[in-house]
Amino acid sequence: MKSSNKALVWFRRDLRLEDHTALAAAIAQGYEVIPVFVFDKIILDKIKDKKDLRLTFIYDSLKEIEEELISHGSSLTILYGDPCTEIPNIAKELKAQKVFFNRDYEPYAITRDNNVINELKKLNIDVENFRDHVIFEGKDVVKNDGTPYKVFTPYSRAWLARLQQNPQRLKKFKVTKSSFHIFNNKLSISNFDWMNRIGFQYTENIFVKGGRSEALARLKKFKTKIYDYNHLRDFPSREGTSNISPYIRFGLISIRELVDICAEGKNSGEKSWLNELIWREFYQMILFNFPKVEKAAFKDEYNDIQWPTDNKIIEKWKLGETGVPIVDAAMRELYLYGTMPNRLRMIVASYFCKIMLQDWKVGEQYFADKLMDFDLAANNGGWQWSSSTGCDAAPYFRIFNPYAQSKKFDADGEYIRRFCPELSHFSNKDIHAPHECDLLKQIEAKCKIGEDYPSPIVNYAVRREECLKLYKTIK
Repeated sequence: MKSSNKALVWFRRDLRLEDHTALAAAIAQGYEVIPVFVFDKIILDKIKDKKDLRLTFIYDSLKEIEEELISHGSSLTILYGDPCTEIPNIAKELKAQKVFFNRDYEPYAITRDNNVINELKKLNIDVENFRDHVIFEGKDVVKNDGTPYKVFTPYSRAWLARLQQNPQRLKKFKVTKSSFHIFNNKLSISNFDWMNRIGFQYTENIFVKGGRSEALARLKKFKTKIYDYNHLRDFPSREGTSNISPYIRFGLISIRELVDICAEGKNSGEKSWLNELIWREFYQMILFNFPKVEKAAFKDEYNDIQWPTDNKIIEKWKLGETGVPIVDAAMRELYLYGTMPNRLRMIVASYFCKIMLQDWKVGEQYFADKLMDFDLAANNGGWQWSSSTGCDAAPYFRIFNPYAQSKKFDADGEYIRRFCPELSHFSNKDIHAPHECDLLKQIEAKCKIGEDYPSPIVNYAVRREECLKLYKTIK
């Protein structure tokens, strides 16, 4: 190792010390590695809730990294501010010869990273960045004419074919822990109150705990039931999902580790899981090639929809007080824990756009504010799919019936009862639409609709027809 040569490895959405492309490259090139993490003030200033659960998740994940680094005599250098200033400054201060990081494909991140690179070049500090967050980047899987795909199915076929041709994309990167910079860090996350410094309050989430050890434990558990993933993933009370999406979002598990458990496609569950990972890359590809989707509809004509904005019912939706039990249960879970299974995301998004008739961008932003696993590409893609404004989206006339969805995927009402306990005494049949029960049944269930639980904020049948008319105005 060239002990006199130091390099920064800038950690971002890759909070792990294993199978880390940039870190492995820095070590392989013989540098003494200084791990750095920046609490990005530009991002944090936009977060209104100072008890945001994601900050606690990140904090705990960084603490676990720090504990491992301490065991090797090193430490994680933490900074707070604008990375465009902080990274060049710390590189200059520590006399680093090079900076390594893994690429991020969100519009803000691309602009930020280009600015950081330019500032480092002014200081004559080399920069190297890597593909790590995905198997294939935005320009890797394209049509024969070189243009990006806009429909998922042909993209997924091309993705799988490309993987067959390039199996090395799944090769994991070895990290030698003896190459870290040795020093005593008085401002380490173990010695200094960084949550207070960045203006947030540590708030424990009993549903989702940070740290790679927790991520690996969940991944191990998921492996034991992945064979049934395609059957159970839609049933919220049966824990059929992976429960690792926040760990994927913040890179506590690498994409290579995720594909590794299903690449062979031995059963329908593995194939379904791999399909979900390809959907993730599809939306990353869409965002990279069509950055307009961050603020507008993929299908330009849908930007002309005149949504009848109603802030009162939007607030009811956020609080889980729509009077539709499956929607309310899902929204209450989101509010409390920042989690929501994918099937329920589709149900509540469809209800918001096509029954409440509210602008999908408003719902998308609320999810962005609350979801532990918030990822711009996936969140935007999901909302544009549900609102029929995106690429390869559901047709505008496909409108989820929340009552039918509830009966199909939460037949015994177990999930509803978990988050809407006031409905607990309704029968399994009546719990999905308690407003249809007569007063006697409501009294027997110890829950009067309109008093103990809200009446539906809108009429489903009426709004469904209004939705079809609204969409037809721009067809």
